[in-house]
Amino acid sequence: MDGTIFLPLMVIIPIICAILVNLLHGSEKITKVLAVITAICLPIVPLVATYGNHFFGGYKPLAAGGLAVQLPALSKAIISGSVLELFHPAITYAFGPGQQVVAFILGIVAMCAVFISIAETKKTSGVYLYLLFMLSAALMAFVLTDDIFHLYVFFEIAALVQVGLILVSRVRGNYETGLKYMLLGEIGGSFMLLGIALLLGLTGNVNITDIVMMIHNGAVDPTNPVLLFAAGMLIYGWLYATGLPPFNAIKSEIYSKGLPSGSVLLQSFSVIGCISIGLVLIRIFGYLPSVQMAILAVSVLAMILGISMAMVQDDYKRIIAYLAVGELGYIGVGLGLGTPYSITAGLFQAVNELVVTSFLFVGFGLVLYKTRTSKISKLGGLLEHMPVAALLIVLAGFIMAGVPPFNVFQSKYMLCQAALSAGIPELAIIMIILSIVTFLAFLKITYAMFLRPKPDDLEVSSAKVPKTTMAIMVFFLIICLIIGLCPDFVVNRLGVMAFSALIM
Repeated sequence: MDGTIFLPLMVIIPIICAILVNLLHGSEKITKVLAVITAICLPIVPLVATYGNHFFGGYKPLAAGGLAVQLPALSKAIISGSVLELFHPAITYAFGPGQQVVAFILGIVAMCAVFISIAETKKTSGVYLYLLFMLSAALMAFVLTDDIFHLYVFFEIAALVQVGLILVSRVRGNYETGLKYMLLGEIGGSFMLLGIALLLGLTGNVNITDIVMMIHNGAVDPTNPVLLFAAGMLIYGWLYATGLPPFNAIKSEIYSKGLPSGSVLLQSFSVIGCISIGLVLIRIFGYLPSVQMAILAVSVLAMILGISMAMVQDDYKRIIAYLAVGELGYIGVGLGLGTPYSITAGLFQAVNELVVTSFLFVGFGLVLYKTRTSKISKLGGLLEHMPVAALLIVLAGFIMAGVPPFNVFQSKYMLCQAALSAGIPELAIIMIILSIVTFLAFLKITYAMFLRPKPDDLEVSSAKVPKTTMAIMVFFLIICLIIGLCPDFVVNRLGVMAFSALIM
């Protein structure tokens, strides 16, 4: 059996499960069983799929015997030997070693989000699970698709699902935040669609590989002002999807209004959107120095603003949210430098951030579970009440800061090397300084929450920390340690993905 048949299943399986858990939400036992089985499938399917392309509709590129065999002789004569011969007249899912790594880690994160949701709620909500699975499906499509309009469709689905996750969280101010994000999404999505429409008008294609081929082969003037305007529109959509400036404040607010399981996937949308749309920008417009400079400038600004805003917050959920947005800047730096090594480092940072940021959101969710408050000024003395969880949270913070021998140290070290190789040592110094400041920020949070005396008015719940959540935190820690000790296993596969992005 052709293993590429599993590629669409990465998207189809969570969509089908989302529909079923929503329809069957009245039967809690069936909903749980169905959700658990599907969640386990999410990281397994990428492992059993074989590398290659899946063409929806069954059409391969014309040169490979697709529609060409069905065309009249006159049409064949026109197409033969021209750029038309290489077109992909179908939606294409491309799957290689890099996509496998990203999809596998994303599947693990989504699986853990579902498990946490089931473990930490008294009654399983089919509606909430529907939102989790739909967002997982959209993110899988982000990773796989080679069709820019297909990417936009799931971009809009993911944006709406994110609003839904905020609205059902019942956190104070969630409706206002959801409304603001939805209104901004209308602008960001519309700008992105306009950029896609301009590309379609210029090239006659929405397949990314075809668009790149037409520009590089001279079928489209690469200096066409309309093409440059399309680049600006897509960059704007990229900024909205990731939460990079000027959307860093609203994106941080979105993270802070979600439940821990929801925030895990909300930040995953930002990370996957950062690399998926970012790679589209590099592939199509990488020949424009202005595009690379824009990506680089915004990314550096995001890193600085992220840690700066985090340092002045009193709400630990907002602190982690701003740090998460700031960490996206490291991914953008890798993409913006535009070399195979730097893009590999950026993708490596993205994979690591998927794990460690989820680790942090889950860990601080336990603090909220025990205390019902997220204000640092109201916390203290929690080491006595949750010693193991406290240790894991501290480790997660240090991992994000880049402490060896964990995974983020490896990716940030690679990014610094990439900056030095590109002749920008100042950028490497900035990344090192910001990592040190992040480390100091977590020291401050650690002392305030766990080591200083407990405030008299703080009530700590006697409820035991869910074992499922603790097991997931240990699982995340093990993943961070394994990748940190054996980075080549991941880096080599992501390198193939980075190289492919530069050649096509």
